[in-house]
Amino acid sequence: MLRFRLLIVFLASLLSRPVGSATFQLDSSHTVAQFEIDQLWIFTQRGRFDRIHGSLEYDVEQHTGRLNVVIDADSLNTGNDERDAVLKGAAWFDVGRHPAIIFRSQRFIFEQDRLAAIEGKLTMLGMAQPMRLEIARIKCGLNPLSGKWRCGADARGTLQRSRFGMRIQVEAYREN
Repeated sequence: MLRFRLLIVFLASLLSRPVGSATFQLDSSHTVAQFEIDQLWIFTQRGRFDRIHGSLEYDVEQHTGRLNVVIDADSLNTGNDERDAVLKGAAWFDVGRHPAIIFRSQRFIFEQDRLAAIEGKLTMLGMAQPMRLEIARIKCGLNPLSGKWRCGADARGTLQRSRFGMRIQVEAYREN
């Protein structure tokens, strides 16, 4: 199982108030796509992608929105260069042939006035599969330092690597 977690901050230039629909650009310095890969049910490998861009159209009053996120697959970072090279290779993310991982929303789901989830398609390794992002938190407000309206959100989704053609087999032996 591969779990993605998106920590996203959206910024728009000098919007006076959060009324109606607004368009936001992802702030790459505050946006993180993290992942966890369960390995043999023994441990969890964690990593992140360091380069992300995209946009959000969000209308709290109409309960609508659109989210587009583009992740630079070559920006994968687990803190270990050798492991990163393996994960960027053909058996995993194949960044040479598939340089981007893309999430495009299809539907925003609200519970009362709170954004609860975003359903869409995740395109990875040239294949698009349905993905649901559960929204743990979303808050919007005026940044007093920059004078810009911003929204921040935490979202989490889970996918199966095999649905994207990743079939990794591992075998290990105990040393005595």
